[in-house]
Amino acid sequence: MNEQTDSVRDRTRMPRKPLWYALITGLAAVLAFAFTVVSPTAPALSAAAPVRIMPLGDSITAGPGCWRALLWNQLRTAGYSNIDFVGSASDGGSCNYGFSYDADHEGHGGFSAVGIADNNQLPPWLNAADPDIVVMHLGTNDLWGGWQSMDTIMAAFTKLVGQMRANNPDMKIVVAQIIPHHGCETCPADAVTFNNRIPGWAAGLTTARSPIVVVDQWTGFNAATDTNDGVHPVESGFRKMANRFYPALAQLLGGVVPTPGTTTPPGTPTTPPGTPTTPPAGGGCTATYRVTNQWTGGFQAEVSVRNGRSTATTGWTATFTFGGGQQVSQAWNATVTQTGATVTARNVSWNGGLPAGGSTTFGFLASGTGGSAPAVTCTVS
Repeated sequence: MNEQTDSVRDRTRMPRKPLWYALITGLAAVLAFAFTVVSPTAPALSAAAPVRIMPLGDSITAGPGCWRALLWNQLRTAGYSNIDFVGSASDGGSCNYGFSYDADHEGHGGFSAVGIADNNQLPPWLNAADPDIVVMHLGTNDLWGGWQSMDTIMAAFTKLVGQMRANNPDMKIVVAQIIPHHGCETCPADAVTFNNRIPGWAAGLTTARSPIVVVDQWTGFNAATDTNDGVHPVESGFRKMANRFYPALAQLLGGVVPTPGTTTPPGTPTTPPGTPTTPPAGGGCTATYRVTNQWTGGFQAEVSVRNGRSTATTGWTATFTFGGGQQVSQAWNATVTQTGATVTARNVSWNGGLPAGGSTTFGFLASGTGGSAPAVTCTVS
């Protein structure tokens, strides 16, 4: 009986391996793991996540809101490829420009800042989209009928900013001074009042960690030609909106917080405060140049062109020459060309007609340093 049991034990006992066999087997497993980790065909251990940008607003953003498509294309064309427009809504690619774009957004027709804030609708949108940057054109619907006070509207804006920062303490927030609003009797004047409140409000809330950047969408926007109903943009209006948002987004994506500029809504062409009713005799065209922001390797500048004649213009041209090898990369509110060091800017279709004493402004991004301001000459026709 014992001999039979021992025989069974011998047959079922695993054969013993020599020590050298175990060592070789272990070493092979380690090498296999090592080659798996460092294999040149393996994906990178980490890759920069795309910057998530949420367009937030009402029907001007939602339907069709083609400024978003144009802005997306401008950013991608300029080399900002690692971006992702986010939001719970999509226009389904309905802006037919011949290029593909990210159609996601958080625009909702008929919504107001006060309504979104009072109903706490923003936090779930933020939780779902997880944006790094919010681009907001909001407030148009708050002005209908003039029944809400400006303090109520600005309090709603403040609450929305708080909710953004609760979602992401490093949120970058781009807030628009809205396009002209001619949807009701009181709307035009209320839009001016609202837009004049935005810069001071933003200055009081902005922080180094979570800056609020104000973008002037009013100046240069003509409700008669850039909307179909005094409220909602047509093609020319969408292009103006994209052109205004682009510099702020480009700088934020480059790690630079734009310096707030001085805005004077309403609009374009503008008449500077203190401009005499009758321009000085013999006046033609004058232009001023200023650097509005600069960073390592680049800067932003703007040029103001003023009609010094006693009659309106039909067009203008401004010229200046860089002295340090600077190169213009992007421009808005003018058609800008550069030959060597000489830069020539010509009006676009909507800002060539300057009244007597009126002025308009164009801006650009350039490589190099801002340096000393070049002299600008201009002519009008």
